[in-house]
Amino acid sequence: MSISVIEKPWGREELVECNDRYVVKRLTMNRGHRCSLQYHQKKKETIYVLSGYLNILTGSEASNLLGQVYSPHQSLTIEPGVLHRMEAIEDCVYLESSTPELEDVVRILDDYSRN
Repeated sequence: MSISVIEKPWGREELVECNDRYVVKRLTMNRGHRCSLQYHQKKKETIYVLSGYLNILTGSEASNLLGQVYSPHQSLTIEPGVLHRMEAIEDCVYLESSTPELEDVVRILDDYSRN
């Protein structure tokens, strides 16, 4: 499989591997940007920071999220149903390894007016 690159308003997403058991993405998030506040119904994912500093907000309610800054070589696993959002404190590159449900994204809030 060749790597497919998807440009995002916050940076880019590179699909490194996608099969019926797992998915690996390499994401680049530009400083000052963030992805949508979202959750997954089935998908479980692990975030592993390669470079930069990434603030990961998690919680059960949009009004009560807890943020933690992750630096290179730190990781976090996000269970299905947990609200989350990543924010780049500086240009950041991280891996996302997950179960294969690529379309399982429920957006709550989005800075770029995506559904």
